[in-house]
Amino acid sequence: MEKIQYKRVLIKISGESFVGTDNQQIGVNFDVLDDIAKKIKKVVDSGIEVAIVVGGGNFWRGKEAQEKGMDRSTADYAGMLATIINALALQNILEKNGLIVRTQSSILMPSVAEPYIQRRAIRHLEKGRVVIFAAGMGNPYVTTDTAAALRAIDISADALLMAKNNVDGVYCSDPKKNPEAKKYDKLSHFEALNKKLGIMDLTALTFCMENQVPIIVFNLQEDGNLEKIMRGEDVGTLIK
Repeated sequence: MEKIQYKRVLIKISGESFVGTDNQQIGVNFDVLDDIAKKIKKVVDSGIEVAIVVGGGNFWRGKEAQEKGMDRSTADYAGMLATIINALALQNILEKNGLIVRTQSSILMPSVAEPYIQRRAIRHLEKGRVVIFAAGMGNPYVTTDTAAALRAIDISADALLMAKNNVDGVYCSDPKKNPEAKKYDKLSHFEALNKKLGIMDLTALTFCMENQVPIIVFNLQEDGNLEKIMRGEDVGTLIK
């Protein structure tokens, strides 16, 4: 790339992004995953350090399980295991695309992933490896949005990229329900908190505000978006 705006980024990829848009409700669409991997490879090959936090909503939703009567802690731990599945699937497809990947888990699983160690994660990034953070923060009552915010702060990422599934930014209301919904090009963290726009949970947004981490909400499916963001071009919604 001619000009790089961000040297190190953390990308939050929701579990829903692993499914795609072909009416598949659960599991992983490997064609979609391969497309995501190719987009990530382009920015890694340009010298950008990339860390990823994955969600698990394509396999498990703790909130729905809780509404059915499951204990919240148990439901959340099950959700963390779902993120491990997604992390391993993404790791494998990234490696098939020629990248070196390390998965770190907040829950000890030495057979499948490294434990999360901040200094080791940073060293992997400095060596050009992609690092996938799985199992959230390893604690119940904490969303993967909050995990993404805290990991971004911990590794000193230049920006937190919230990759959405066919949503090209932040709107004043749900654009799928309201065709007149206005898209925001830029917001401050404080405005996003006050307006309660549903970008991410408020705890994660507060962490980013307190630590001055820029957030970019963008459509992962659209070709070229990741590269444009790295060059500092206007894509999606910038919160800073």
